[in-house]
Amino acid sequence: MENQRTYNPLQYGPVLIKTIIGANVFMFLISLLFSGKDIHLTMNPLFFLSPSISSLKFLGAAGINQIGLIEIWQSLITASWLHGSILHILLNMLALRTVAPLVVKEFGLFRMFTIYTLSGMAGFFLSYIGHVPLTIGASCSICGLIGASLYFGKSRGGIWGQLVYKQTSGWVISLIIFGFLLPSINNWGHAGGLISGIFLGWTFGYIEKRKESVFDKILAVFLAGLTVVLLGKSVSSGLIWIYA
Repeated sequence: MENQRTYNPLQYGPVLIKTIIGANVFMFLISLLFSGKDIHLTMNPLFFLSPSISSLKFLGAAGINQIGLIEIWQSLITASWLHGSILHILLNMLALRTVAPLVVKEFGLFRMFTIYTLSGMAGFFLSYIGHVPLTIGASCSICGLIGASLYFGKSRGGIWGQLVYKQTSGWVISLIIFGFLLPSINNWGHAGGLISGIFLGWTFGYIEKRKESVFDKILAVFLAGLTVVLLGKSVSSGLIWIYA
């Protein structure tokens, strides 16, 4: 009898989610390091322990403040891994830990990362079109995961589908409310992430409709490799500039 290994997204999902969180924390610490004495230590909890604008732009923040086509398209990927304060990254990572396991379970490990990356890019692209000066954070990507979950719940139906749809609808309503209450919220990015997440969920399908294919795996690995290269390029350039 052959001993075949069965791919189980639930087995490796926590590892991927922890890796994404770890990468976000690492980039936040790097942004503080690059800020030097320009770190913001305001008493305002929304902006306490904030990296400098110049360090965020150098590391790949998105928005119309970026100059040049190369910088603009690269920032569509890198901006998702940067955050503007300790509260900013804390809230986003808590949201990620809440939403991502569901997407891994229903769409698979590789499709989750692809949706996370592409919806983040879509959110920042829409931000650029909307003339947002400077924008960062994982919220565009997280909104993409919410959008995919929203599509799953509506498409699947049944008791489980209805529960997922109801839960994710609540998250969408919360996003809209916070978008109106907090002036620092990038509503363009959230809308772009949410809409693209719904579209990508429909395009790629979920596990009950279609198992993950070789194409899904290749695309996710390619996006992961591209992300590592772009972030590594910014970090290494900065470290060389500081310590050279």
